[in-house]
Amino acid sequence: MNSKESNQPIKGLTYCIRCCTPETQEGVTFDDMGICTACRSSEEKMHIDWSEREKDLRRILDEAKEKSGANYDCILPISGGKDSFFQAHVLVNVYKMKPLAVTFSHNWFSETGFYNLQLCLEVFNLDHLQFTPARGLVNKLAKKSLGVIGDSCWHCHSGVGAFPLQVATKFKIPLLIWGESIAENDGRSSYQCQAMKFDRDYFNKVSAKLTAEEMVDSNISEKDIHPFKLPSYKEIDETGVWGLHLGDYIFWDEERQTEFIRDTYGWRETEMEGAYKGYKSAECIMAGMHDFTCYLKRGFGRATWQASVDVRNGLISRKEGFALVKKHDQERPGALDYYMSITGFSEEEFYKYINDKKLNEISDLEIPVRQRDHINAEKTVPFVQQIIEKHLWKPDPRTLTKK
Repeated sequence: MNSKESNQPIKGLTYCIRCCTPETQEGVTFDDMGICTACRSSEEKMHIDWSEREKDLRRILDEAKEKSGANYDCILPISGGKDSFFQAHVLVNVYKMKPLAVTFSHNWFSETGFYNLQLCLEVFNLDHLQFTPARGLVNKLAKKSLGVIGDSCWHCHSGVGAFPLQVATKFKIPLLIWGESIAENDGRSSYQCQAMKFDRDYFNKVSAKLTAEEMVDSNISEKDIHPFKLPSYKEIDETGVWGLHLGDYIFWDEERQTEFIRDTYGWRETEMEGAYKGYKSAECIMAGMHDFTCYLKRGFGRATWQASVDVRNGLISRKEGFALVKKHDQERPGALDYYMSITGFSEEEFYKYINDKKLNEISDLEIPVRQRDHINAEKTVPFVQQIIEKHLWKPDPRTLTKK
């Protein structure tokens, strides 16, 4: 059966015969029938004895509580997004853990994301550490990031890995607990054969691609990137740091989990650029920008991920999925305007940089782009800046005297 069909989003790309996943997704492979890794992994998921895996998780968490003594039981890396909010519920309310919540702030929090993070801390009564890089540094790193890794988000990819590890080694809390398994929808691993497990360099391998040291240049100093440096292997070994994904131990269903935290705790969704669901990366104003760069260099964006999951779960047909992909992946996000304002790039320069990062498979293919037909409901300016602008001090005209 030919996986190149007339209704596919990018003409000339090969897609999974079952879902909407293209050959350009990192790490994906197709079997002899044309079925992608993620689809095969979703089949494995249905045959796993999750009750046995949950017993393993309970044993691990009980041991962590026993060993922690008066210290925190684990580190909970948290953004306030749907996954980390659900993680907090599982750890605190189900397993009665005492986690230290740790946040690397990308400094691009949306209003919805800011609310969700604060709600999470209040609802679950969490102690919390947060690191926020300076606005000017974020802007410099976002500018360099486009040319070196092909998206705007190196500082976030790197920081979400480095900061929790720094806290783990400094506070002697060895266990880090993440959410969704990389086997869930990614295609780079499977439940039965984990090709990539969490370790010190996990986020460098998965998303950051470059170390902090490799980002140093004439505009970015070693002092600038110091907060993004990973602890040494010696520090990791001495503390015994390791991590797990809850999704490897409990049945992961992001739709049902999102409904649960929304209806139980008041977690909020929002409109997301380049997507047809309002819960993925709701904490960040630049999520649409990240997904748009993926679309331009790989031929797929967030809507492709969402449609592929929905097709696998039997919620929509593959044809319907492709229609959603065309509608949303191809939209130019409003976040691009904010990105240009903080980097000084023109739109022509932006497209030149990203075109240089296009994969060979799509280098000669047409990648359609069109303007959005409406302004996004979520303002694409960091919420902190929105607050400052709203409350910016202005002199009271009644106190002014005429000269």
